[in-house]
Amino acid sequence: MKLKGKVAVVTGGAKGIGMEICKALASEGAKVIAADMGEMTYEFDNVDYYKLNVADSEGCKKFFDDAVEKYGKIDILVNNAGITRDSMTRKMTDEQWNLVLDVNLKGVFNLVRYIGPQMETIGGGSIVNISSVVGVFGNIGQANYSATKAGMLGLTKTWAKEFARKGVPVRVNAIAPGYTMTDILKTVPQDLLDKFAKLTMLKRLGQPEEIAKVALFLASDDSSYITGQTLQVDGGMRL
Repeated sequence: MKLKGKVAVVTGGAKGIGMEICKALASEGAKVIAADMGEMTYEFDNVDYYKLNVADSEGCKKFFDDAVEKYGKIDILVNNAGITRDSMTRKMTDEQWNLVLDVNLKGVFNLVRYIGPQMETIGGGSIVNISSVVGVFGNIGQANYSATKAGMLGLTKTWAKEFARKGVPVRVNAIAPGYTMTDILKTVPQDLLDKFAKLTMLKRLGQPEEIAKVALFLASDDSSYITGQTLQVDGGMRL
C-alpha cells in the first residue's frame, strides 16, 4: 500500500490510460478522483468520479475547492486528459488549433496553478504529466497535438524548478507514451498497427496498464529523487 493516506486526481480518468492509472493508484491505497468529461463506466474501490472540463478555468477552481473541502488535500495530480483534432497545417482551422491547445495545455495549467501551491502548503506532492512521443519527435498532421505535448515537457521542467524553491518535495515529471492500445488505436486498420509495432525495438504496441505502472512509480516515494524528467515509455521507438 505505497499510497495509503494519499489523495490523487487523475484527469481523463474515465477510460483508456487514465482509467488504468486510477486503478493502479487506488490499488496501492490512494483515494482517487477521476475527473473527466465522459461518464465513468467502471467501478473500482477508492475511485470517485467528478465531471470536469479541464479547459474551463472557473470549473477547475471549483473542482479544486470541492476536492480539498471533501478530501482535505491533494497529494498526487496526473494530468492525463487530452484530445486530438488532426489535420495538415495548411488545412487546420482555428477551431481545431484552439480546442486542442485549450484542453491539452491550458487544461494542465488550470489545475497545476491551484494544486501545485497547495502541495507546497501540505509539505509535498507529485505531479505527473502524460505527454507523448509526438511531443518529442513531432508527427505529420498533428501540429496542434504535438505542440501541446511538447509544451507539457516545458511545463514539467519549469514547475519542477518553481515548486522546489521552498525546499518542499513537490516533484513534477512527465511520461511520453508511444503507440498504446487505447480505444483510438482499436479503430486503426491492422496493417497500420503492424507498421507502428515495427517502429519499436520490442516489435509490439504498448498497453494502457504499462503506462499506468510508470505513473504509479512517479506518484509514489519509489521515485523520491526524480523530478523534472520525462520517461519515454515507447518500446524503444527511434533508438
